[in-house]
Amino acid sequence: MADLGNTQYFEVQTEPPTGVKEVLALVYEALQEKGYNPVNQIVGYIMSGDPTYVTSYNNARSLIMKVERDELVEELLNSYILNRGWEQ
Repeated sequence: MADLGNTQYFEVQTEPPTGVKEVLALVYEALQEKGYNPVNQIVGYIMSGDPTYVTSYNNARSLIMKVERDELVEELLNSYILNRGWEQ
């Protein structure tokens, strides 16, 4: 029987925070594995905010919804700029 005179502790396991780059990579892979065009689907999600553009396979939809859409755009633009050699 539990000792009701002491405080009981409850520990919740939380997921490690996933960065925007990792989310994009995981979502891209999930979309590709399911046979979708990842670029078209991610653009559709960013433009509309409709999460059904992203498959729920491998938890991709839940992952992308944890990131703000403006953060996705910022990461994609930063990556493009760095790739082009237009660094600040």
